[in-house]
Amino acid sequence: MPDRIRIHAGVRRPAPIVIHVNGVATPCHPGETVATALLAAGIVVFRRTASGAPRAPVCNMGVCFDCLVSIDGRPAVRSCMTRVAAQMRIGLPDHG
Repeated sequence: MPDRIRIHAGVRRPAPIVIHVNGVATPCHPGETVATALLAAGIVVFRRTASGAPRAPVCNMGVCFDCLVSIDGRPAVRSCMTRVAAQMRIGLPDHG
């Protein structure tokens, strides 16, 4: 997955780790939230409403609940409030 929206010039980050998004290895950095890692990977649909409308993070501070994803088998986890961990498994409805 691309790493196209992270700022690279002049930024120092810890060594990358890997999370799995619908089984696809996705690099990210310790300290990032799951939402940040997904957005940096170019993922813009995090879940679907009951009518099928796409949803993605709006507030990035845990208020809107539009960033809900499955993490390590736990459904409806706020990705903007959860920091990545090596080998974490993320489930999304439209990917993979």
